[in-house]
Parts: sequence; structure tokens; C-alpha cells
Amino acid sequence: MKQVNVVILGAGFISDIHVESYQRFVPEARLVGVFARDLNKARAFASKHHIPNVYDSIDKAITESGADIVDICLPNFLHAEATLKAAAAGKHIIIEKPLAVTLEEADTMLEACRKAKVKLMYAEELCFAPKYERVRSLVKEGAVDKVYMLKQSEKHSGPHSDWFYDVDRAGGGVLMDMGCHAVGWFRWMLNNAKVKSVYASMSTVLHGGRTKGEDNSVMIIEFENGVTCVAENSWAKHGGMDDRSEVHGTGGVIYADLFMGNAAVAYSKNGFGYAMEKADTTQGWSFPIFEEAFNQGYPHELKHFVDCVINDKQPLVTGDDGRAVLEVLYAAYASAREGKKINLPYAPKVKKAVDLWLSDKR
Repeated sequence: MKQVNVVILGAGFISDIHVESYQRFVPEARLVGVFARDLNKARAFASKHHIPNVYDSIDKAITESGADIVDICLPNFLHAEATLKAAAAGKHIIIEKPLAVTLEEADTMLEACRKAKVKLMYAEELCFAPKYERVRSLVKEGAVDKVYMLKQSEKHSGPHSDWFYDVDRAGGGVLMDMGCHAVGWFRWMLNNAKVKSVYASMSTVLHGGRTKGEDNSVMIIEFENGVTCVAENSWAKHGGMDDRSEVHGTGGVIYADLFMGNAAVAYSKNGFGYAMEKADTTQGWSFPIFEEAFNQGYPHELKHFVDCVINDKQPLVTGDDGRAVLEVLYAAYASAREGKKINLPYAPKVKKAVDLWLSDKR
């Protein structure tokens, strides 16, 4: 069996999920190193996952680890730097969402990867989640006839790490964190149809003391093929992660909940260790989920990219898709500020996406 070497950039929550997925489900991948800005954090992460090398330098992690693949699980403001350095070193790249903080960064990253002739995969796990893949297969089979509306929502009570709340490091709030999932899923379901317009409303309802960014948002996206899509995203919903989708067609409807159906229902007077991602407490009623990473599609996307590298295939979701998603988020921020639809293409120059919403608020 041919193997490729993978170095992980980042030692936070999402890195844990990626490493679990590689080690349990992707034997073709050999983890050779981990980077964190805090070397002690990198050492603790490496010890936990039995990874041989630790780094507190992105450059050394990329060039000295012997990696074939650089897996970028870093805060958003470091995505461009890490991608450019990996491309310059001739490494293939898989990168967590969002692709970048600005469209200018995204364009620079895409051009660098093209020039270096390295693969760049945008890690949108909803395109690989087994339940959502089943939904897509039903649509392709004609189960609902002509699709006229899609809905997708992802909600919880707030991110794991403080940097998400810092708009200068994250580029925005819940829209940059989770709205990108909805847009990516809509495009995947519609075979990358072009977006015509975006209308959005957003506010900060729960975390105003921690962030200038939005923690609750709604987007209505019109595609050129006539399909309307609705995305609801929130950091203000208590009780753990909620992720669900709907497909409405002229001949039927499909509902899919990513977590319910993959969870037990439990009542605990005293509480217990872990139920599901973002659950505030396990006291009282909760929904302990099983095979969480698998159900969300992480092993499938990582195995897919490793196969693309080994067998020189084009990834299902690329950096170009990530760039298209980011452009929609730009339009959503501008729409929420201006109170009107924003037509695409839309690519104003800003320091960060959320400035298109915040510009009149400061």
C-alpha cells in the first residue's frame, strides 16, 4: 500500500478531528509532524496522538517534516501565509474553511498553487457527510423531481477558541465560521451553479461582549438556475450542535438532520463527560452522539484527498470552490448593511469580509 506523509498545521479542536480521521480511517496517510505557535501545545498534541515531530515554525513544519501533504487547520488569518509557503515548497494542500479572510488573499493562494502545480482542496466536509451524500443521490435519482429550494442550517452556542470572536483574526463572525458550510453545500447540490444574488440579515444577539462580529445570520441566495437557497447560522443556540438540511422539489421533499438519528437520548442528573460538539452541559436531557467525525464526513474528505494525491486526481472540492463561497459571504455582509440584494460578481477590496457589514457601525 502506497502511503503519503502528512503534517498538521494547528493543534486545536479541528486538528483533533482530522488526526482521529487519519488514524482510524486513512491508512494511506502517515502523520509525520504537527505545528502550533505554542511549542508546548504542539508537544502535548503530538504526545496524545503519537506524532513523531513537533514544530513552532510553519516553515520548518513544511520543509523539514518530509510531508507530501500540508493539512491546514489554523486560524483564518494564517491560511494565506501557510498556503503560500506550502505551495512554494511543492506540497499538496488541504485547507479548512473559510479559504481566506479576503478575496485578494484567495486569488493569491490559487495562483500560487497553480504555478507550483500542487493540489489545493477546500475541506468542505458536508460534501462528504454520508447522510448528505445520500440526500444528493436521491436528488440525482429524481426522487423529488425539479429542485426549487434548498435550506441548510448550522447552529450552536459559540466556538471553542477565542480567536473566532476576534474579527481581525477570523475575518467575521458566524457567517465566516459556518455560513460557508451552507454555501458550499448549496453549490455542491446544484453542481456548482452560479449565484445570481444574495440577501442577508444578521445581528449580534448573545456574544456582544466578546465580538464585534455577527453571531446570528440568515442568507437568501438566488442561483442563476432558478433555485432559491436559505441558510440559517447561529452562535446563539444552546444545547449542542444542530445541523440540518432540506430539499424541496416539485415532486417531493427530503429532510436530513446530520446528528439526530446518530445519537442516543439520555437523561443524567449529575452529568457526564461528553455528549456532542458544543453541548453546554450533559446534565438533564442530552443527545450523546456516536461516530461524530465519521457522520460529519471528515474521514471521507481526507481519504479522498489522499487518494487524489496518490493517484493524481482532481479533488471534488477545490480552492476555486472556496473562493466562490467567500464571494457569496462578501455579498451577504454587504446586503445586511445596505438592506438590499447584492448581485454577483461582487469583489470589493476590504481588509476583512466583515468590514462590509461593520463599516457603518464603528
